Amino acid sequence: MRLAFLGTPDFAVVALARLVAAGHDIACVYSQPPAPRGRGQTLKPSAVHAFAQDHGLPVRTPVSMRDPAEIEAFRALDLDAACVVAYGQILTAEVLNAPRLGAFNLHGSLLPRWRGAAPIQRAVMAGDEITGVQVMRMTEGLDEGPVLATATVRIGPRDTAGDIHDRLAELGADLLAETLPRIEAGVAEEIPQAAEGVTYAKKIRPKEARIDWSRPAARTDGQIRGLSPFPGAWFMAPGDKGPVRVKVLACVREAGAGAPGEVLDDNLLVACGDGAVRLLRLQREGRGPQDADVFLRGFPLPAGTMLS
Repeated sequence: MRLAFLGTPDFAVVALARLVAAGHDIACVYSQPPAPRGRGQTLKPSAVHAFAQDHGLPVRTPVSMRDPAEIEAFRALDLDAACVVAYGQILTAEVLNAPRLGAFNLHGSLLPRWRGAAPIQRAVMAGDEITGVQVMRMTEGLDEGPVLATATVRIGPRDTAGDIHDRLAELGADLLAETLPRIEAGVAEEIPQAAEGVTYAKKIRPKEARIDWSRPAARTDGQIRGLSPFPGAWFMAPGDKGPVRVKVLACVREAGAGAPGEVLDDNLLVACGDGAVRLLRLQREGRGPQDADVFLRGFPLPAGTMLS
C-alpha cells in the first residue's frame, strides 16, 4: 500500500519499522518539528524523524497540519491510507479524508477508556489490570472513531509505564501491520466505541510527579509506576547539605504503618496514609538510577527518617 506515516516518539518508531519491513511504499513520514533537547538545548529531530532519515524516507515536519499548503502537499501524495501513531497534532477532516481508504490510528489503550495524550501512564496510575492497543479509523473527534483491531496485555503489580510502553509498542506494530491488508481487502470490521466508560488521559502535568505520602499506598504505588521512567515521581529527603530531590523508578506495595513519609525499616519501606510502599529503584538529582541497596550505600535513609 502507498502510505503516509505520522508519528513522533519511540513508541511510533516500532510501528514505522514494521511497515517498512512489510514492504509498504512509505510516500512520506510526518513528525513534530525538531525540538531543543539536552543540557545544550540543541535542536534534535524526533525519534521517528531520525529513523526516517536513517532509512532514506522523505520527511516533513510542519508546525501545523492545518496550513493550507501542507494539506495540499498531503493530498498530492495520492495515498491509499495514512497511519497515525502518537503524532501529537489534531488532524482536520481534509487531511483524514485525503487518502483513498482513510486514516488509521494505533492507540495505546482499550477505547473508550483513556482517550487522549497519556493513555499508558494513566492506565498504570489508575491501577488498571488490563490495557492494550487498538487500530481505529480516525474521525474529527478525539479518539472517537470505530475500532478495527484489538490486542490486550495485563499490567502486573510491578509493571511500570515504561514496561507497558515497550510491550504495547511491539504488540501494536504487529497489529497495525496485520490490519492494513484487511482494510485494503475491505474485510476489516469497524466496531463503534461504546458510549459508556469514556475516560480521558490528560497530558501529565509536572505537579503530578511529587509524591504525597498522605495518600493511600495503592495510589502512591500507581503514581510511582505510572510515571516511571519519565518524568519520574519524586520526593525530598534530608541530606548533609539540605534537602535532596530523589526520583523513584520502581516500588512494590507492602504491609506497614506509620506517619506518612516515615521510613519504617533500613531497606526503604515507607509509610503512606494507608499502608506502605517499598522503594526498589531510585535516582538522586544529577545521578544515574540505582537499585535500592546501591543507593543506600551512598545515601543512607535509615528507619525513622521522614521523607517529604
